[in-house]
Amino acid sequence: MEPVPGKHLPDHERGAALLTVLLLVAIMAVIAATALDRLQLSTRLAVNGAAITQARYYGYAAEAIALSRLEDLIAREPAQTTLAGDWLDRETPIPVDRGLATARLKDHSNCFNLNSLVNANTGNDGQISYFANRVTIDQFADLMSLLQVPRNDAEVIAQSLADAIDSDQQALPAGAEDAYYRGLEIPTLPPNRLLADRSELLQVKGVTAQIYNRIKSWICANPVAGPTQINVNTLSPDQSILLAMLFDEKLPIAEAKAILARRPIDGYGSLVRFWSDPRLAAIKPPEAIQEQVQLKSKFFSLQLKILAEDVEFESTALIDARKPAPFVLLRSWGEAQ
Repeated sequence: MEPVPGKHLPDHERGAALLTVLLLVAIMAVIAATALDRLQLSTRLAVNGAAITQARYYGYAAEAIALSRLEDLIAREPAQTTLAGDWLDRETPIPVDRGLATARLKDHSNCFNLNSLVNANTGNDGQISYFANRVTIDQFADLMSLLQVPRNDAEVIAQSLADAIDSDQQALPAGAEDAYYRGLEIPTLPPNRLLADRSELLQVKGVTAQIYNRIKSWICANPVAGPTQINVNTLSPDQSILLAMLFDEKLPIAEAKAILARRPIDGYGSLVRFWSDPRLAAIKPPEAIQEQVQLKSKFFSLQLKILAEDVEFESTALIDARKPAPFVLLRSWGEAQ
């Protein structure tokens, strides 16, 4: 009699069937684990994305508050910007739902503007061209020298940066134009425009990471050409090197610091009062240098730190305050370090 199919299997076939079933179970378990892991990842990404979006909105709200506050301050005293009220360069907490935010508004005029190494000229066709400013080139070299950068290196960097921004292809004596950058191991080209960020200085001839780290807290890239202007009403004694820089080594840093320490609490009120200081009156700086000293700030930076839903974020906004209603000119976001 023939056996009924499926009812009785040889022992070796039964083992193969069991092995097949176990293999299928293992494959299904791997697939299920992978699917679960991807689901968890997608969930985390969605949560983080929502938290980041929320953090950005917190940042926008903080910017709006800062702009409103700044507009009120400008309207209150349009002729000058002072430290009265202790509102500048202090960390201010901002309450947010399920998180924490802090804001710090800083005077972005009190730094050496890298774009000041050139002057701008608008042609008949409306095109803007840039040409080197030897006075501010020397000032930048002086600043670097005061920060312990070797003078030869400082000259190369200052002139090379002017060449990188200006519109012509005529290199300054210690500078560098397109031909130099094309000959590098990794060829590149200078921007031939105003810098958007101070970090672009790292691409300039002569600049090393060590030199950049030494000077970066003293430099900025405000979107205007022409000589750097500093606000002596808000310049702190610790920033006296920026004042000393203007006088071609005629004003030691210690004396510049003493001048700022003697500043009236409510600001100078007028430039006549500032220049009447006996030490400055003795120097008798030329009119062009005097014009670099101002009592009103044109740019501010707003630094935000936001912690929302376990996501920590930082934002930096450059505020243009040249008009009665200040506005955000540039903004950058990044994960907190």
